[in-house]
Amino acid sequence: MSRHALLPDQALELVARRFAVLAEPMRLRLLQALFAGEKNVTDLVAATDGTQANISRHLQTLTAAHILSRRKEGWQVFYRISDPTIPKLCELMCGSLEKQLAKQAGHFDRK
Repeated sequence: MSRHALLPDQALELVARRFAVLAEPMRLRLLQALFAGEKNVTDLVAATDGTQANISRHLQTLTAAHILSRRKEGWQVFYRISDPTIPKLCELMCGSLEKQLAKQAGHFDRK
């Protein structure tokens, strides 16, 4: 018996939408910048080398997907990762890619 239950189509649609939100390099950069903790928009622009308009658009998408949360303090808006599964997901994916790349590098070294 499989240890993972099969999801109904409706649930698979939700999962696909979540991955679609994460399938954008700038959004992944923003998440990486937020792994250390909450940051304001100015800090995120500096950390990702993006434009304020572009960063704001991606932050809005991540917030609408309930991946990030935001709070206002005066004129500043601060963002943080609100979904605790996101760092775990990134860690799993990065670890998997590291293993795959190491295996490929080993394959090329033997030739």
